[in-house]
Amino acid sequence: MKALLISLALLAQAPGDTLPDLSRPWTLEQCTAWALEHNLTVAQQEINRERSAVDKNTADWSWTPGVSASAGENWSFGRGIGGNNTYERGNTASTNFNLSSSMTLFDGLATPERIKLARLNLESATADLEKARDDIRVSVARAYVQILYNHEILDVAREQLKIDSLHVVRLQGLHDNGKASAAELSQQKASLAQSRLTMVQARNNLRASLLDLAQLLELPVWEGFRVERPQLEMEDLYLSSPDDIFADAVDIRPAIRAEQLRLRGAERSIRIAHAQHLPSLSLSAGMGTNYYTSFATQGFWEQLNNNFSQYVGLSLSIPIFTRFTARNQLRTAKLNKTNQEIQLQRVKNALYKEIVQAWNGAVAARAKWDSSREAKIAAEDAFELQQAKYENGKATLTEFNEARNRLVKAQSDAVQATCEYLFQAHLLEFYRGGELTL
Repeated sequence: MKALLISLALLAQAPGDTLPDLSRPWTLEQCTAWALEHNLTVAQQEINRERSAVDKNTADWSWTPGVSASAGENWSFGRGIGGNNTYERGNTASTNFNLSSSMTLFDGLATPERIKLARLNLESATADLEKARDDIRVSVARAYVQILYNHEILDVAREQLKIDSLHVVRLQGLHDNGKASAAELSQQKASLAQSRLTMVQARNNLRASLLDLAQLLELPVWEGFRVERPQLEMEDLYLSSPDDIFADAVDIRPAIRAEQLRLRGAERSIRIAHAQHLPSLSLSAGMGTNYYTSFATQGFWEQLNNNFSQYVGLSLSIPIFTRFTARNQLRTAKLNKTNQEIQLQRVKNALYKEIVQAWNGAVAARAKWDSSREAKIAAEDAFELQQAKYENGKATLTEFNEARNRLVKAQSDAVQATCEYLFQAHLLEFYRGGELTL
């Protein structure tokens, strides 16, 4: 119910309603907490769990007797049975009151199996809810890391724009003094224009990634939304083998647990189907009374007292031929169990694939970072050398720009490798039950 109210509140939120605080940058923890509280997918899973809880409550009460009361008024015309159980001629009216109860004593143990199945369904719905929350945690972290990467790329683009702007100013002065050609000045202005375009694209990419995260958080507004930029530094994180990580993850991941619970539920369904072949025994009891207007010698309360009766009964039902319904239900239940075994294996395979991909991504990102760090150092040295040579007239503008472009690429590669490695390495720890942080 809480999830439904949250969803309706988000959908109906007006511009004047209370909005999230966007005056300060959001941390990854704040983004995750907000998403878990407001994401519509999580809200739907909460509703599904509430529905399973209602079904469990219904199953828990299925053992108890059912009680019903009834009252009726009847009119007859002509010859009919009167209040003294004799045939009389004339118009008569009768009033009756009844209270009855019934319960199943034995139904092949189908009822207790249904109760256990309802409990398993509630547990699997709870696991599905936790899986939805985990999926949101991973999606938020991935979107958050993308924003950090785009921030770093924008910083690199701004720095290059600053360098190109200074060189245009310098060349303009040299050109005015006749020490630089118009071609060189035009070429540098073209490089400056390209740097401006690169910065605009970097800013647009950052804005788009902020929008992606805001939509994932279900923020009613997102203008002004920012994230906190932690200092990203490469760490030597220990990476266990994919098989070791999977061995730990398979016992705790909610996606696996949900399918395991459904498999146990399929086994309960087979037992329920078996019960359809067995006899069932039920108990019934009740009491009632009548009042007849034609029975004039007795008053209303006297008739109710004299006509008061009780009964108790047992009913045994033995299935002989059910048009193969019970047999086919059992076959279907067994097929469902086999299908659920396949589904469980598919989910395990998918989890193992995710772990291997994350592990490979972390290893590749680490190797890329090592090479990009060396390339960055070499590119920085080469750029400083080319810059000095260019300023002394010993290198062309083309050579200078090529050195600059190599430096930009090395810087971008290093940033990307750092973000990718940290995310994949912490994701592997998350699979093993750890917190997803940066």
